[in-house]
Amino acid sequence: MMNNEQFGHSTASAQYFLQLAGYLGIPVISWNADNSGLERRASQSTLQLQLAPSIEHQSAAMLSILERYKWHQFSVVTSQIAGHDDFVQAVRERVAEMQDHFKFTILNAIVVTRTSDLMELVNSEARVMLLYATQTEAITILRAAEDLKLTGENYVWVVSQSVIEKKDAHPQFPIGMLGVHFDTSSAALMSEISNAIKIYGYGVEAYVSDPANRGKKLNTQSLSCEDEGRGRWDNGELYLRNVSIEGDLNKPNIEFTADGDLKSAELKIMNLRPSANNKNLVWEEIGVWKSWETQKLDIRDIAWPGNSHAPPQGVPEKFHLKITFLEEAPYINLSPADPVSGKCLMDRGVLCRVAADHEMADIDVGQAHRNGSFYQCCSGFCIDLLEKFAEELGFTYELVRVEDGKWGTLENGKWNGLIADLVNRKTDMVLTSLMINTEREAVVDFSEPFMETGIAIVVAKRTGIISPTAFLEPFDTASWMLVGIVAIQAATFMIFLFEWLSPSGYDMKLYLQNTNVTPYRFSLFRTYWLVWAVLFQAAVHVDSPRGFTSRFMTNVWALFAVVFLAIYTANLAAFMITREEFHEFTGLNDSRLVHPYSHKPSFKFGTIPYSHTDSTINKYFKEMHYYMKQHNKSSVADGVADVLSGSLDAFIYDGTVLDYLVAQDEDCRLMTVGSWYAMTGYGLAFSRNSKYVQMFNKRLLEFRANGDLERLRRYWMTGTCRPGKQEHKSSDPLALEQFLSAFLLLMAGILLAALLLLLEHVYFKYIRKRIAKKDGGHCCALISLSMGKSLTFRGAVYEATEILKKHRCNDPICDTHLWKVKHELDMTRLRVRQLEKALDKHGIKTPQLRLASSSDLLNHHHLKERPPLLGNLSLAASAQDLYRWSYKTEIAEMETVL
Repeated sequence: MMNNEQFGHSTASAQYFLQLAGYLGIPVISWNADNSGLERRASQSTLQLQLAPSIEHQSAAMLSILERYKWHQFSVVTSQIAGHDDFVQAVRERVAEMQDHFKFTILNAIVVTRTSDLMELVNSEARVMLLYATQTEAITILRAAEDLKLTGENYVWVVSQSVIEKKDAHPQFPIGMLGVHFDTSSAALMSEISNAIKIYGYGVEAYVSDPANRGKKLNTQSLSCEDEGRGRWDNGELYLRNVSIEGDLNKPNIEFTADGDLKSAELKIMNLRPSANNKNLVWEEIGVWKSWETQKLDIRDIAWPGNSHAPPQGVPEKFHLKITFLEEAPYINLSPADPVSGKCLMDRGVLCRVAADHEMADIDVGQAHRNGSFYQCCSGFCIDLLEKFAEELGFTYELVRVEDGKWGTLENGKWNGLIADLVNRKTDMVLTSLMINTEREAVVDFSEPFMETGIAIVVAKRTGIISPTAFLEPFDTASWMLVGIVAIQAATFMIFLFEWLSPSGYDMKLYLQNTNVTPYRFSLFRTYWLVWAVLFQAAVHVDSPRGFTSRFMTNVWALFAVVFLAIYTANLAAFMITREEFHEFTGLNDSRLVHPYSHKPSFKFGTIPYSHTDSTINKYFKEMHYYMKQHNKSSVADGVADVLSGSLDAFIYDGTVLDYLVAQDEDCRLMTVGSWYAMTGYGLAFSRNSKYVQMFNKRLLEFRANGDLERLRRYWMTGTCRPGKQEHKSSDPLALEQFLSAFLLLMAGILLAALLLLLEHVYFKYIRKRIAKKDGGHCCALISLSMGKSLTFRGAVYEATEILKKHRCNDPICDTHLWKVKHELDMTRLRVRQLEKALDKHGIKTPQLRLASSSDLLNHHHLKERPPLLGNLSLAASAQDLYRWSYKTEIAEMETVL
């Protein structure tokens, strides 16, 4: 036990002693006013107890003072005293425990090795400091703090026991200091001896009473530093930390934590104030802190720093800033103030001056607030951000619009706009959507960026026509080829093949046995006609196959057609819609923009002069910058309006601003295209070497970490563009140009039919004669019955009949030839009748038929059906005679007759 407070002088020996005791397994019960020797890193033994209040108790009591007076932010200042790291760690742990009901912010944690280290406090917002050092070190630190004006009525220093020591107050200490203290007198030391003996006794009793320790002895006879002895007391693990002994009156029992510290401790709250005779300063007890009570702190009247009658605010005193801006939605929007009161409504933001300084001379401020030419209401992302800064940092401000209305670029070697005001120190800060670039950073100081951005391109969507190939788009090329080349061809040839090979099909093997069945023919082209009709479910006349197998195959094909059409029609609606057309630029470096004259006609695009976008294009794309001067606009709203109207093909500007305007377009006709160019960010701008940069940077990082910036972005960047409106518009009636694909398909069909007609004429005029010499119509009839018939004599007769219907002679020679043919036909008819009579005389019955005369052929051209060439056959003849006649003698008889 030691009650001397030579902090730091006995630390090394105390640590050595505790480490040695831990190594030997010897328990230690200590009461040290200077508990720096008990720092955690040096004494990790589980055999040590500390009866004096620990560093954790002191840090908790100091933070209770801050909580009492609502001081949320503070700095920690320590010397290199042993245990200073433990003190800082104890403060951080206590702050984390209190976060649920009281939010602390540690601004700095400074270890002072030389007085210049305190400059970090000068540049911070700290007005409350926790000091942990020896008394000698505290004198040096506070003397330097006074020189740096870190003492006075706005600054509070809260110190630990190590600074107060024996309640000796040094004249260097500033009045109004607060501190924590406990009694370190000899009487206090002696009173703790009985508690230590009780703790030891109860610990031994608990050890012996434990059945697990039965047979173990607590003697140390075998302990020795020699080779034959044991160097560690294995039975020294007494149950000291589990001990609970009765404490003083109205105090809880003496118990220990897992670290060996007291669970309950009492500390005095001290205040440095003038003595009764005002000749010197004394530490006076003004309250007490009890760790076991809910309301731990009880404080009476305090002498505050600078002899003030009220406690310091704990935050920097208010300061005033002149802030320059330039409006740009959604960062800063301008709207008129209330004409009666001259104030802004809740949703209109704050008052901001739009008149120049010289216009405000001799103007009544109250009247100016109601005049929109002098003051308007500013709202938007940046205004909400400014309000948060003002609340956190405690400053007042005046918002003034930049006089020349420019963003700030180099013009003839001089800066204009917002940057010029900062360079000439006409303003303290610029707050708007000001982009950070290297040229501006060379003359002003920027904060951390609060929003990322780049140069983007906005274009308008225009309603186009339905694609001419829209009816083909439900399936890809491979699918259409599979259907057209594989499925249709396979089905056609399979149906025809099955019909050809079937006994009851084309070959008619079963038909020949049943002569009552009407003759039936089937060809490959008729199979194609059947397949296409089934596929498209056309209500046309088709010749169905008769074979069972071919009919089954036809039903399979019909099932395929049902599935195919269901899938096709279900997806067709998605493609038969109007397509939105727009200029799809890849970005600012698109060749059509970089070299505008290379595209005919050239695209019309522009930006805002003297903006960051304009200066960037001028720096990297000279040709583009020269071309777009004729299309530049004075404001973003004008540029976007021209894009919507078609006066401009594209407008180039800051990406986030254009994204906001795209979202605000109710018709959803705007869109940004391509990738952003020259990525950068928006930042707060200050004059060179401004003292405000650091404090704003710190708040910005906090706003980003806690999500405030993201919440502001989502609130202000959300637009009214609703895709549902576009869906509604798609149900409007289609215009002719939007249904053009169907007409193009019909036109293509007409042209193809005309081509087929031409091929048909070529066939009958040139090809048929050559084929007829080699094929009597049988093989060709297998492919097409019409083609086969055209190669037979009956086909020639039909063709001649059609010619005769329309034939008119134009000269006497033709009439002569025609009369001769008619005469031959009449003589032939007469000869036939004579032969019939001769046959009747011999008892041979001839078929009852009538040959058409030449006059019949010429006079029946007005009838829909051809006149029968052979008249009506007699039904009295047998079926076998009919078959024999129709298939063997028909052509020969007709040739004889003609």
